[in-house]
Amino acid sequence: MVKKMTRREFLSSVALSMGALTLNQLLAGCKPKTVPLDPTATDVPTSTFPPPTATGPLPTKTTSQVVTPESTLTKSPPTAEPTAVGYPDLVVTRGGDPDSLVRTALAALGGIQGFVPKGAHVIVKPNICVAYHSFEYAATTNPWVVASLVKLCLEAGASRVQVMDFPFGGTAQEAYVRSGIEEQVKAAGGEMVIMPFFRYVKTDIPGGIDLRQTDVFDDILNCDVLINVPIAKHHSLARLTLGMKNLMGVILDRQALHRNLGQRLADLTSLIRPTLTVVDAVRILKRGGPSGGNLADVQQIDTLIASADIIAADSYAATLFDLQPLELPFIQAGVNMGLGRCDLENLHIEEVKIGV
Repeated sequence: MVKKMTRREFLSSVALSMGALTLNQLLAGCKPKTVPLDPTATDVPTSTFPPPTATGPLPTKTTSQVVTPESTLTKSPPTAEPTAVGYPDLVVTRGGDPDSLVRTALAALGGIQGFVPKGAHVIVKPNICVAYHSFEYAATTNPWVVASLVKLCLEAGASRVQVMDFPFGGTAQEAYVRSGIEEQVKAAGGEMVIMPFFRYVKTDIPGGIDLRQTDVFDDILNCDVLINVPIAKHHSLARLTLGMKNLMGVILDRQALHRNLGQRLADLTSLIRPTLTVVDAVRILKRGGPSGGNLADVQQIDTLIASADIIAADSYAATLFDLQPLELPFIQAGVNMGLGRCDLENLHIEEVKIGV
């Protein structure tokens, strides 16, 4: 026999049901929503620094989410590191065209597959600092060096290879085209990526001594492999722009690094640890950097330096300008922090002259 429900019991039951429904809606609203970002978006307006304040507050990573030198940017492929199996610490190639310089250097380091596992998301970070000079002026990385790295990564089985930088002179769209890098990267099968302001993430630098926090482009924090491809050139403040200095192109507030530049570059390097550093010295800018503009300041030496150790790569590149590594404050600071080695005389360096 079914018991008949009184009016009071009925109203109480309805109230309980509504309460449960409201609670479920609230709980559902608390679940994080995953919204995929479009790393190839090109419809976002860009301009020179500083960014417009209308973009709103930047997202913040908590300490538990902070990228450290042991996290994503230092992910190693399943194989052993090249130097662990007898390969050189650093390779210098000379005398060939850009593609030959790159391929010979990577082969001597044990092959690109030692750095790029199959299925990896790879970012290649050249120096594309200005929109008003072509590559001949040695202010931007050689386009064929970048393209060769893109092709090698795809040959190794990378799932995607993105190329990006944050120019300080002109827009990214203009700089990508003017430098010649966009044309060569697309021909090689890579993607050119604009770095819009809203995609930077406030990130702690746990190992930083002076710079303890900065805003980093999110793809840089989350890629599997980062290949740093600076051009070797003079810089009016840092003396030289090399691998460590080139990392400034992945953060939003570059001006902050100009205070105590040497130490802050080392602090940034402690966070952003490239899998591989390839220094383009096909054409080097001896004076008038970083933007150049006078072909009389350019010297073509058809050289390339490659190493998994960014400090070692920068140290060797310094000698191309008749400087000793420790004459550069950022190298000194990096060595003090244990980020790499500058004692070139004790490193295993292989120098290859192509065609000889």
